[in-house]
Amino acid sequence: MTALPADVPEEMLLGQYIPLHYHFNMLRDESRMQPFREAIALTVPPDGKVLELGGGTGVLSWFAAQNAQQVWCVERNPALVRAARSFLSKNTNGDRVTVVQADAMTYLPPEPVDVVICEMLHVGMIREKQLEILASFQERYRRAFGPRLPKFIPDTSLLAIQPLEQDFCFSGYKAAVPMFEPAGPHMADRVLGDPHVYSTIEYGTALPLELEVDAELTMLRGGQLTAISFLTNNFLAFVLSEQRAVQWMMNQLILPLPEPLEVAAGDRVSIQCAYRAGCSLEALQESLTVTRCSHTIPLRSAEPQRRVA
Repeated sequence: MTALPADVPEEMLLGQYIPLHYHFNMLRDESRMQPFREAIALTVPPDGKVLELGGGTGVLSWFAAQNAQQVWCVERNPALVRAARSFLSKNTNGDRVTVVQADAMTYLPPEPVDVVICEMLHVGMIREKQLEILASFQERYRRAFGPRLPKFIPDTSLLAIQPLEQDFCFSGYKAAVPMFEPAGPHMADRVLGDPHVYSTIEYGTALPLELEVDAELTMLRGGQLTAISFLTNNFLAFVLSEQRAVQWMMNQLILPLPEPLEVAAGDRVSIQCAYRAGCSLEALQESLTVTRCSHTIPLRSAEPQRRVA
């Protein structure tokens, strides 16, 4: 594998530039792979044309190639370009995929496409450049091919926050570090309030590059508010005939607070942050403020936990 230039910042190496030896985590993650496979099969028309921006190992382009006539798979990292070409040559219909070494921020396909796949996603839209790249793509594509945009996979992303009690204790050692864990019932005894959706991103419309949380949440149970969970649910495709969506819920990001906040059921807590899409985790954490409001809401009993759909 050819290394990237020494002056590439570490933030980019582990953001836009994910080394090949990390990709096995994505390839073996069935909670990610199967929804993408289903959404791509549902969205790509027979003999259609597809563009993937940030193709990595080429697996999503390969899913598309099972229906498509032509797929352009754009990847900037030269090591991944070589790997994707090798892998695709060994898989059925891999010859329908052209792997292009280029910057997704500037690349346009040689002709209009039916579908654009872009999975440069990180929870909360931090670190990776999903929004910046697709905003640039929309503008350049319309100039080149007219106002009609292709379909996008994902179609929509839903961003939310949730207050948590997390002890950050590891083998008896207290260490309040950011954590990535699956969102779900294993956190039920530590959830202090309902999720609050702060942004709905539809990829076929104008895309926000600045994101903001400004919410007052009611605590459903008392405890130590020690962390805020950032949740990201991606709606990859909508199956209207079955009244359902193909979804991929990413791991939640649990950000520790500098100091715990003692809360009781009914307390109102203000949560605020503002950040630019693609920023560092540290920038998100520095912008986060959590304070208790002066008023409370009486609660008869703790309500059941609700999760982002």
